[in-house]
Amino acid sequence: MGFLLRWGFAFGLVALTFNPTEYNYVKWASANYNAQLPMVILFGLLLVVGYIVYLRSTLRSIGAFGMFLVAAIVGALLWVLYDKGILTLDNQNLNIWLGIFAVSVVLSIGLSWSIVRRKLSGQADVDDVDA
Repeated sequence: MGFLLRWGFAFGLVALTFNPTEYNYVKWASANYNAQLPMVILFGLLLVVGYIVYLRSTLRSIGAFGMFLVAAIVGALLWVLYDKGILTLDNQNLNIWLGIFAVSVVLSIGLSWSIVRRKLSGQADVDDVDA
């Protein structure tokens, strides 16, 4: 359940930033930049904080190479689904949602990896030890 919650927040973060609907930060900010500049900046900073938390944790737990590997695995999974005819890439909106899904999976695995490693190996990270 913990992983699904972390994935849900990652998916929400990426989808709030940009998605193919009209309900995303990028479209809202570009339409309201002149009229609501303080709100645009506030919501932009909140999104940046969310990305910093996820990216910092991901880079510390699995690193850039780990991010690449997880992204490659997700990409290979999508390729298999496409090759088997389960997935079509004709719909541009679906492709954007698949990209959002892929990025959110990478971020959530990065955020969850230290927990998984500790449960599998019994070893705690240096940052996890209570003083």
